[in-house]
Amino acid sequence: MPARSIAQQRAAGAALSAKRGEIKPEDLQGASRSMFDTMTEDELEGLASTRHDGLPEHVEGD
Repeated sequence: MPARSIAQQRAAGAALSAKRGEIKPEDLQGASRSMFDTMTEDELEGLASTRHDGLPEHVEGD
C-alpha cells in the first residue's frame, strides 16, 4: 500500500527502522509510534518505499 503523503512515508520509515532494531522504539513519537505498535514490518515496508514524487507534504485525516 503506498503512502498518501510525504509525512506518512517518513513516519513509516522511522517505525520500520525501529522494527528492525536500527533505532530505539522509545525514540518514536506520534504517528511513527502508532505505526510501530500496530503494523507489521511488511506493511511498513510498503509505506516507507513510496516515492516522494507527486505526494503532498500532508493530507488531512479522513
